[in-house]
Amino acid sequence: MGEFTGFPPEGPAFYADLELNNSKEWWTGHKEVYERAVRVPMTALLDELSGEFGEAKAFRPYRDVRFSKDKSPYKTHQGGFAQTAQGIGYYLHLDADGLRVGGGYHSHTPAQVARYRGAVDAPSSGAELDAIVGALRSAGFAIDGERLKTVPREYPRDHPRGELLTHKSLTAGKAYGMPVWLGTPDALVHVRSAWSGLRPLVEWLTDHVGG
Repeated sequence: MGEFTGFPPEGPAFYADLELNNSKEWWTGHKEVYERAVRVPMTALLDELSGEFGEAKAFRPYRDVRFSKDKSPYKTHQGGFAQTAQGIGYYLHLDADGLRVGGGYHSHTPAQVARYRGAVDAPSSGAELDAIVGALRSAGFAIDGERLKTVPREYPRDHPRGELLTHKSLTAGKAYGMPVWLGTPDALVHVRSAWSGLRPLVEWLTDHVGG
């Protein structure tokens, strides 16, 4: 794979058009743009990051429509993921709005949720996560994830980390849009910096939720 040189402006434009023309015929006629402006730079970027964050791979562009009412065949974004444990790791994607980065855990098996909440409840590990999440918010990351409406009933309603206990999954992300550096090699610098900022969260989750 060649050196990463940035995401050409045709990449976001490709996805803006795909949102309006999500069909095999349109994709086939524009696949060269996808390969040149999306897949090749995404793969090159992930290759550059793999040595520091673990093997990172680009997702396939095809949707799994077997159990979906939406039969659109193609994803309207290109994602990449460096997994550190089941469903846990570093993420980025390119779509019509530009670049987004993130990290955390999306998978939430019952065993993972139990381990997560146990670690949040424990004074030492819970306080550590609370500080990590606070620092990420201060750095401009949005904290997200699937949540319950209230604190789980096995914990007191006034638990000091009640908000964290409501999470079934926990992620932090930042949308960059289409800054001037997106089409240059500096995009690697910005993604690496964001993933480095997310490292404490990903490592906490890997240690306490992975398995």
